[in-house]
Amino acid sequence: MNMYIGNLAYNVTEEDLTEAFPEFGTIESVSIIKDRFSGQSKGFGFVDMPDNSEADKAIKALNGKDIKGRDIKVNQANQKTKGNNNTRRPRY
Repeated sequence: MNMYIGNLAYNVTEEDLTEAFPEFGTIESVSIIKDRFSGQSKGFGFVDMPDNSEADKAIKALNGKDIKGRDIKVNQANQKTKGNNNTRRPRY
């Protein structure tokens, strides 16, 4: 399950997230989204865990937990569907 991790302090690293999740199960990947020009964190990221029941335990345990001075938000990430990238209609 891919999980959205929000409200991250800008100094939280991928290593910090990696250290927060292993007690709940296997971590497949961790990524913090960064501004492409400055390299600064945008304050959110994603953690992917292959076992959904382990991911559910992590969500329940870590949602609202303080990491580096901020209460993080953890929930299941919205899945992008092909062809659903632009919901606005073009103007003619």
